[in-house]
Amino acid sequence: MNHLFLVIARHGVLLISAVAFAEAIGLPMPAALALIAGGAAVASHSLTFSMSFALVLGAMVAGDTLLFVLGRYLGWGLLGVLCRVSINPESCILRSAESFYKRGKITLIFAKFIPGINTMAPPLAGSMKMRWQQFLRLDATGATLYILAYGTIGFVFRDFLAAITRGLQMASHVFGEVLFVTAFAYIGYRVWLYRKNRVYRVVPRVQVEELARKLAEDSNDVVVMDVRSHGYYDADASRIKGSIRLEPNNLAEELKSIPKEKDIYVYCT
Repeated sequence: MNHLFLVIARHGVLLISAVAFAEAIGLPMPAALALIAGGAAVASHSLTFSMSFALVLGAMVAGDTLLFVLGRYLGWGLLGVLCRVSINPESCILRSAESFYKRGKITLIFAKFIPGINTMAPPLAGSMKMRWQQFLRLDATGATLYILAYGTIGFVFRDFLAAITRGLQMASHVFGEVLFVTAFAYIGYRVWLYRKNRVYRVVPRVQVEELARKLAEDSNDVVVMDVRSHGYYDADASRIKGSIRLEPNNLAEELKSIPKEKDIYVYCT
């Protein structure tokens, strides 16, 4: 944190804007911490509020808009790429889609406060063909709340942050060792989780011809389920004959009615 404050004091709002843009496009950058430092800089008159707010907001909305456009044209493929750093890519996409399912487009307003969903919300909105004007209005509102929330923390607690910075400076050697051990333990934990959940990264697939043959031979032993997300599912749309609907955002209840003695095949978008 001490290093971040020193860098922001030297390079100012451009650095904060760059960090905000990087986080918006999915890079692991500490935008919240940069905003807190920026708020402290405004309190000490090192930065001006109006220019800082405008530039950071523009950078954040620009990053979100880029993902919105890519999501509109690349769809779920982009969401899968963004979720590669997740422990379980399928649950990463599902959690974001579930947020839209339960709360609708209002998700964009608070998405930035939720790790994971903050990056997934713009491309998910794009893949669901949200109107440009509506996206920009909701996204700008959410970005404004995010900037003001963390910027205010830095502004109000400037003296407290300065005291912490001085304390870290005095104990930098010990802090560095603690940080190294913590980082090592975190990396080990991530590796353990990755190995534990790697089985879920492989989704068995079947060719259309094979499924058609099974249905022709004995359709009574086969269940075909339509698991398209609500953003792509339309009750009046065409679907495989004889298939039944399974709502992926309500799995806990839906799984209770699935027959366990039959072969089950699912299809999505």
